[in-house]
Amino acid sequence: MSDVQDNSTNPPVPTPAPTPEAVAQTTADANTAASTAATAQAPAAASASQSQINSLETLVRQVSGELLRERRSDRRWRLALRLGWFGLVLALVWSGFSQRGNHPNAPSGPHTALVEVRGEIAADSEASAENLVASLKSAFQDEGAQAVVLRINSPGGSPVQAGIINDEIRRLKVLHKKKVYAVVEEMCASGAYYIAVAADEIYVDKASVVGSIGVLMDGFGFTGLMEKLGVERRLLTAGSNKGMLDPYSPANERQTALAKAMIDQIHQQFIKVVKEGRGERLKETPDTFSGLFWNGEEAVKMGLADEFGNLDFVAREVIKAEEVIDYTPQDNVAERLAKRFGASVGAGAVRALRGSLELR
Repeated sequence: MSDVQDNSTNPPVPTPAPTPEAVAQTTADANTAASTAATAQAPAAASASQSQINSLETLVRQVSGELLRERRSDRRWRLALRLGWFGLVLALVWSGFSQRGNHPNAPSGPHTALVEVRGEIAADSEASAENLVASLKSAFQDEGAQAVVLRINSPGGSPVQAGIINDEIRRLKVLHKKKVYAVVEEMCASGAYYIAVAADEIYVDKASVVGSIGVLMDGFGFTGLMEKLGVERRLLTAGSNKGMLDPYSPANERQTALAKAMIDQIHQQFIKVVKEGRGERLKETPDTFSGLFWNGEEAVKMGLADEFGNLDFVAREVIKAEEVIDYTPQDNVAERLAKRFGASVGAGAVRALRGSLELR
C-alpha cells in the first residue's frame, strides 16, 4: 500500500465565525467611509445652491432697476407735459397784456414813435384802419414822442381803409402839433402811397417802389366755360342792376360803363389827396396819375418823395430822438396760431372769387 494520501478525500477545514467585535468594527468602518463621502459632497452641493441664489438675486435687482427707471421716466414726461401746458397758459395770459407793452401809457422820455404799415391794407388785415388808427392815437398822445414815423412796406389795398387812415393822420397832426414822416422800405404803392402823402415828408431808398396812383376793380368771367360744360346761369334779381358784374353772366356794356365811372371818380379823389399832400413839390407829368410806379430815385426827382433815408436816419438826423418806440399792434399768441392753421383761409378765398375794389 502506498503511503501517499489523497487530499481530495480530506474534508474542508471549517472557517472560524467572526467574532462580535469584528462585526462591530466592520460596521463602524463602513459608517465612517459613508460619512466621509457625504462630508466631501456637502460643500459642492452648498456651492451650487448659493450660485443659484446669487443669480436669482441679480435677476431680481435688474428687473427692479428697470422698473424703477421706467417709472422715473414716466414721471419726468408727466412733469414736462404739465410744465409745457403751464407755460402755454402763461404765454396766453401774458399775450393779453402785450398791447399795453406796445402802446406805453406811462410817461416816457423823448423818443421817435414808430407805426408800421405792412402788407395789404384791408379791413381784416394787419394794416387795417382800426389797428393803425389806434396805434397813431397812442403815438400822438404820448408826450415823449417828438414825432411819428410811418414805416411803410405795402402794395396798397382798400381805398376806404387808406382814406380813413389819411384823414386821421391829418387830424392828429393838427390836434397834437407833431410832425409825421413816412419811411418807405421795399414798396409804397397805391393805397400805401395814399397814406404816405399825409406825412410832412417822405423818405425812400433808391430802389424802393413808389407810385401806382390808380384804381382797379378786378374779377372773373366764367360764361365761356359754362357753355362748354352745358351749365345754365339762372339769376333772378329785383332791380335791373342788382346782378351787376356777376361773373357767371355775360358782360353788360352799360353796367361796365357805370363801374368804370365809379372807379374814375375814386381815382380823382386819390389824385386830389396826392396833390394836397405833396403840394408844389410834385412835378406832375402825363404819367404821374396813370398807375405807373417808379424806383425811389425817380420818385425823388418827380416830387413823389423828398429824400433818401431809413428809420434810423430820420430818427437821428431829422427828429433828433434816436430812441425808437414801436406803437404798432402785435398779434397775440392765439391769433398767430389761428392764422398759422388757416383760420382766415375762407375769407381769403371768398375775397379772391368776388370782384374787389383796390387802389393799385
